[in-house]
Amino acid sequence: MAGRSSSSLENGNGNGSNGNSLQPAASVAPSGATVSAEQVSLSGFQPGSVHATLQIERGTSAGKKFTLSNQESQIGRWDADGGVFPDVDLDSDDPEAKVSRRHARISIRDGNYLIEDLGSTNGTFVNRGRRLAPGDRCPLKDGDEIIVGKTFLRFRVAK
Repeated sequence: MAGRSSSSLENGNGNGSNGNSLQPAASVAPSGATVSAEQVSLSGFQPGSVHATLQIERGTSAGKKFTLSNQESQIGRWDADGGVFPDVDLDSDDPEAKVSRRHARISIRDGNYLIEDLGSTNGTFVNRGRRLAPGDRCPLKDGDEIIVGKTFLRFRVAK
């Protein structure tokens, strides 16, 4: 299952239903800025096969990995009552609830990885840069640091 660590699968956190759509999105931020990122060859992209990972960098969950295997992967906190089942479920790794239920989305467009904040309360940051505005897409490359709430993640492209 995309974005689920083996430990969260064993604990039964979520059912994998996340409402992802595979509708194309432009590679231009709403501000009009052109998005460019290190080109990643995905000519053989197969939905369901792991193409990237996110690894928690700090805290008691440091080292925990989430696999990304869909064209779009949601980052957030699992909430059965609200019907929120993110691909990257940080519920058990975010005791202070600084990660929003629907926090961010990583997508692949034209061979580039992009991250988009989904209107989170505590923000999404890439490489400690400015806070992403909701809806703005920021390019990602192998090794980038992503901060969602107070959770530090390392983005890695599968080789």
